[in-house]
Amino acid sequence: MYHMVSDHISNAKFNKLRVPPKKFSDQVKWLSEQGFHFVTMQELYTQWKYLPPKTVALTFDDGYADNLHMALPVLKKYQAKATIYVVVDRHDRDWSTYKKAHHNSGELAREIKLTDTEVQELVASGLIEIGSHTLTHANLPKLSDQDRQKEMELSRAALQQLTGQSITSFAYPFGIYSPADVTAARLAGYTTAVTTVEKIDTYQPSPDFLQLSRIKISGKDNLLGFICRIRTGKRGF
Repeated sequence: MYHMVSDHISNAKFNKLRVPPKKFSDQVKWLSEQGFHFVTMQELYTQWKYLPPKTVALTFDDGYADNLHMALPVLKKYQAKATIYVVVDRHDRDWSTYKKAHHNSGELAREIKLTDTEVQELVASGLIEIGSHTLTHANLPKLSDQDRQKEMELSRAALQQLTGQSITSFAYPFGIYSPADVTAARLAGYTTAVTTVEKIDTYQPSPDFLQLSRIKISGKDNLLGFICRIRTGKRGF
C-alpha cells in the first residue's frame, strides 16, 4: 500500500505517506530481481488459482499526481503493474479531517491530485488499473446506508465513464469499514476491496476478496525495512 511517491517535506505530518522516488525505485527493482510477478487487483481476482507463489499487487491510494509523474516511469522500467484507487472529488479536500479533527492542517489538500486527463494517461500505459476510493474519501461507517451506497456506486460509474475500464476494485477510505460496508461494496459491483489490515493473504485458505489485507509501505522505511515487510507482512523480523 502506497500513497505518494515524493520527497519528504520538512516538519510535515504525513511524511510516512511519502515514499521518496529513489526508495520507490529501489523497492520495485528488488521485487523485480527477486522474481515477483506483478498483477493488478482485477488480475489477482481473476487469476487467483493460477498465480505463482511470488505474486505482488502494488496499490496506491487517493490519486496523487506523483503517481503518474514519479511512480509510472519506475513501473514502466520494470514492467510492473499497479492499481490506483482514485477519489472522484479529490481536489482541494483535506480528507484527513474526516477521520480525526486534529489532523486538520491542510497538508493533504495542498498535495496536487491527478487530473482526469492524467488518469486517462495512466490507463493508456497498459500497466495501471483504476479502482474506486469513493466520491469524497468518506468515513463510510459514519454514513447512512443510502449515502454509503451512493459513495460506492456513483464513484464506480464516474470512473468507468472516465477510463473506459470496468471498475471492479475498491479501497475502504482510512481502512475503516464495517460488515455493512463489505455488503455495500458487493452490491455496488466490486469484486475486490482492500483494507489496511497488515498481513500477507495466502493461496490457501482463499481470502475474502472484499476484505483483502495489505502491507503498508512507509516513507520512513529503508530497503531492509521494506524487505522485512514484504517477507513477514509487518514491520520488523
